[in-house]
Amino acid sequence: MDKVKRKLATILATDCVNFSKFMEDNEELTLSNLKSCRDIIEKTIENSGGRVFHTAGDSVIADFASPVECVNAAAEFQNLIFERNNQNSTELKLMWRVGIHVDDVIIEGENIYGSGVNVAARLESQCEPGEILVSRIVQDQVNKRTNFVISSAGTKSLKNISENFEVFNIKINQNKKTTALKSDEVTQNSNNTNNNKKPKLAVLPFANNSNNDDSGYLADGIVEDLITEFSMIKEFDVLSRQTAFDIQKDQKIIDFAVSHKVDFLISGGIRSSGKRVRITIELSEVPKGNILWSNKYDRVLEDIFDVQDEIVRTITIALLGNLEISSLQRSKRKPTENMTSYELLLRGKEQHHKVTKEANALALEFFDKAVEADDSNAQAYAWKACTIGQALGRGYFEGDMSKYWGDAMEALKKAQDLNENDFELNRLLSAVHLSNHSYDLAEEHGRKAHSINPNDPRILSGYGEVLVRNGSTKEGLDLLNKALELDPIPLGQSNSDNRYKDLLLGYFFDKDFEKCDEIGKKIDSHDSKSWLLLMYAKQEINSLEKNELFNTEYKKFSPDDWKTAIDRFHIPDDKIRNEIEKFAESLS
Repeated sequence: MDKVKRKLATILATDCVNFSKFMEDNEELTLSNLKSCRDIIEKTIENSGGRVFHTAGDSVIADFASPVECVNAAAEFQNLIFERNNQNSTELKLMWRVGIHVDDVIIEGENIYGSGVNVAARLESQCEPGEILVSRIVQDQVNKRTNFVISSAGTKSLKNISENFEVFNIKINQNKKTTALKSDEVTQNSNNTNNNKKPKLAVLPFANNSNNDDSGYLADGIVEDLITEFSMIKEFDVLSRQTAFDIQKDQKIIDFAVSHKVDFLISGGIRSSGKRVRITIELSEVPKGNILWSNKYDRVLEDIFDVQDEIVRTITIALLGNLEISSLQRSKRKPTENMTSYELLLRGKEQHHKVTKEANALALEFFDKAVEADDSNAQAYAWKACTIGQALGRGYFEGDMSKYWGDAMEALKKAQDLNENDFELNRLLSAVHLSNHSYDLAEEHGRKAHSINPNDPRILSGYGEVLVRNGSTKEGLDLLNKALELDPIPLGQSNSDNRYKDLLLGYFFDKDFEKCDEIGKKIDSHDSKSWLLLMYAKQEINSLEKNELFNTEYKKFSPDDWKTAIDRFHIPDDKIRNEIEKFAESLS
């Protein structure tokens, strides 16, 4: 018996929609147009490295060595046929379905047999006209190697193969039309004739549809991950987590979006049961409220990073068109492959965001458990350091503060050893170097954090503060103003005072003392630094009045030693620092 020849192949199956009906109406016209479409399909397959090994009536079956080349070929001939159908001279507008699967097949002469051929044919039969339906194995291979919008189509029952076969949809012509429409709408919604205006997104809290209330951390954590992923795309402006999560229960979503000048809203719900997660999501435009895209995902928790990646890719490509794929790949940014460690990381972040002494202690416990489950989880170490910093800043700890500071530095060192390109790590290192008066290193790490995540308000404010101190006042002020726009009330605050204090500092270094005076009026509760800088600015514009209010404020804000207090202002320029010290002394 001859040895059976086998190979791994990507199988493409396609046929014409409603071919039999067209034949009943007009055989000659249908066959003429079929031949025209078949010429397009077969030439495209051949030019893309594929081989047609079977044709019958209106169907074509081909094999490719590469799933990427196969999907590219299918997309190309679908687009060419779409263009053909749009021509006025086209007599009969035929549409085609495509199914693609990768499998080990049997080679016999010029023909190919096996379940791979059958699966591709079954996928094609369930595909929507003008689109492409692929199996999970194809999606895994092409998702990060192409710019197509690939969406989960759930599971399908494939006759004689599987009742629960996971499939993915690739929309071709519809995407081209929708992308152009949405680009126009971004400009229209912004009421701005500047076509370079960035679309502003808000990812709202997802509804926790689980029966277990304790799973709320998972819903919030996944949404926070999505916000982070969108924030890393510089072509977007993204509302901060704190601002998006601050939406009031009785507040109309559209009113919230309009008040924050948001162009597009992303909302949804999450239901978890055991290790399975079901996510529903939709993208809508503001202010019309039209739903532009929606989808459902039913996956195991281990696939959550792929789902997040797919959501971000789909929405990004739909709104912005085809970007460089590198800007959308997150595989290197996965915090961990260990799902237990990931869940503990999310639980820790949930507690951190509550900003209470008790929650802070719980957060530290969760981060410690996260690194116990996976000691390569760099984000858990970075968040531990951040949480220690929160406790030190708010006076949660008792005893030797130097010990806690040492613990934070140790956690940062571990995070840096594991992933020196983590934006959380670089954000924190920038703050540490600023507090140590290492201004060049503070700028270096701030720049790195900002290059990775240009929308995170903590990075915008931290790096902005460093820049205005180091002389790049215009650039720094741009970042500080953007932080105010995306995150007007920071985590743990009840108003925008901290944002305005940062801006006051920036305009002080820019020597725009009129603006300092304007910003100072927006601060409800000053501290020693903001009050002193405001008084200095008032003196420069001849509006400083040493009246009863001034005397009251002086007593309130004056420290025991202005020189020590001003040292904590972190001013690199000795001349400016000396001028402020002299001014402070003159007030007594």
